[in-house]
Amino acid sequence: MNNSETIKQNIIQSAKQLYAKNLLAACDGNISYKINNDTILITPTNKPKNLLTEKDFAIIDINNNVLSGNPSSERIMHLEIYKKCPKARCVVHAHPPTAIAWTIAFPDLKELPNECISELIIAAGHIPIAPYALPGTSAMASAIEPLLTHRIIILARHGALCWGETVTEASHAMERLEHSAEILMRAHLLGGLTKLSAEQIQELYKIRERIGDKVI
Repeated sequence: MNNSETIKQNIIQSAKQLYAKNLLAACDGNISYKINNDTILITPTNKPKNLLTEKDFAIIDINNNVLSGNPSSERIMHLEIYKKCPKARCVVHAHPPTAIAWTIAFPDLKELPNECISELIIAAGHIPIAPYALPGTSAMASAIEPLLTHRIIILARHGALCWGETVTEASHAMERLEHSAEILMRAHLLGGLTKLSAEQIQELYKIRERIGDKVI
C-alpha cells in the first residue's frame, strides 16, 4: 500500500467518524491533504462523506488547477491555509451544529468563550470566529486569512475549519471544537457562563505554551 492509499483510508475513516458524531450531514464538508508542496488530495463535491471510496478523491495543485476528479467547490479556503501555514498537511471543514449556533445567537462574538473551560485553553487556546463570507468564494479565503495562526476557526453562520499536521489532529480538533461549544451552550442554558479566575487562566496558558501550537 503506497502513501497516497494510506492517506485516503485515513480520510475516509475520519469522515465516517465526523458523520457519526453529527458534524457532517448529507453532502456537507470536505477534507484535504497536502501530499507535497504542489499537490493536494481533496474530497469530491456532492458526495456524502460517510460514503467515500478511494476512487472518489480529486487532485488539485496549489494554484487551484484541477488535475483529476471533481473536487470540492470550497477548495479555495483549503488552498489559502496551505499557502499561509507551512505546517499544515490536512484541512477539515465540517458543520458542527453547536459551534455554528453560537455565531447565530451571538453575531458580535469574536471567539468562542474559552476562559470558562480549562481543557479548552490547554488543548486549543483561542478559537476565533471568522466573519460571514459566501461559501466557495475568494471572500471566504480573505475572511480566514488573518486568523490562520489558529488551527481551529469557526466560520460564522456556516461551519468550521480545522487544520493540522496529520489527518488525526485536524479531525480531533473538529471534535474538540463541538464538544467545547456544547458544554458552553449547556452552561449558558443552565444559568449563564462563569469564567475562571485571572490567575487560573494564566496557569492554564503556561501549560498551553509548553504544548505548543498543536491541538490535542
